[in-house]
Amino acid sequence: MANNWNIPAELEKEIRERDKVCVYCGNEFLSHKVSAKASASWEHIINDASIITRENICLCCRGCNASKGQKQLSVWLQTNYCKERGITPESVAPIIKQAIANGQ
Repeated sequence: MANNWNIPAELEKEIRERDKVCVYCGNEFLSHKVSAKASASWEHIINDASIITRENICLCCRGCNASKGQKQLSVWLQTNYCKERGITPESVAPIIKQAIANGQ
């Protein structure tokens, strides 16, 4: 997975160590060769690529990333995609719970 978002190397390392599975659905990341949808991708929790902080950058699967798109987190969590996969404010990773608590 290439870092095309100008994420500093130290922050990238920290996030890769923190986010070992998708922060939304909790599924393990697979090689892009095995499953494109299950491979890891960079996610901006707040949809602003200029916010490059540990609180806004995370790793999620491409399936969740594509589904979320430009939607606000609270709106996306109400979609059929999330409902069908059991993705709720209670089931997401701590970094996402923190974003929800901060009004996202």
